Amino acid sequence: MERVPDNGRTTTLEAYADTIVPGEKRWPGDTAIAGVAEGGGSVAAGALALLEWDATGVSEGLGDLADLLNAHALAYADEHGLTLDEGQPPFVALEFPHRTALVQLLTAPGHPEKEFWVLLTLFSNMAFDSAAHLHTAEALAQGHPGLVAMGVEPPGPDGLWRYGEHSYGRPLARLHPGTTTSGSPE
Repeated sequence: MERVPDNGRTTTLEAYADTIVPGEKRWPGDTAIAGVAEGGGSVAAGALALLEWDATGVSEGLGDLADLLNAHALAYADEHGLTLDEGQPPFVALEFPHRTALVQLLTAPGHPEKEFWVLLTLFSNMAFDSAAHLHTAEALAQGHPGLVAMGVEPPGPDGLWRYGEHSYGRPLARLHPGTTTSGSPE
């Protein structure tokens, strides 16, 4: 199998992340982003930066995963009689409904490579849902699309988060009578 050039690696991984949490195109000719949703998706949330972070444990194998994904895309296109734009990596050249169908096949129970694709899926979601590769306050200051969409409030001026209301609308437990004003036991 021939390796996709590095720019093909990037667009392939971005297309995968965009299939998981879609967003809007970054520019009119953007081929990695299908543009099927408004606002920023997984790619705008930093999916590629998270995948490339060595803490994920997948960063060294991303080129191989992109190659494998493109090989699956070629086989899928052949099986479905699709003609792909040869100027694009095969997965990127698939229309969004075909991208999602292929990802469903790759992540289905019993698929021999399921663990690889589930990992990419989890990291794509994680980039959007938690900005795991960024400090939360910095992500909010930058307008991180996932945290903003979920309504995560920024910290106070002192950098601390405080919540005026309890999450269940009531205290979870009565304070111990020996609790100090700082919340510590006496």
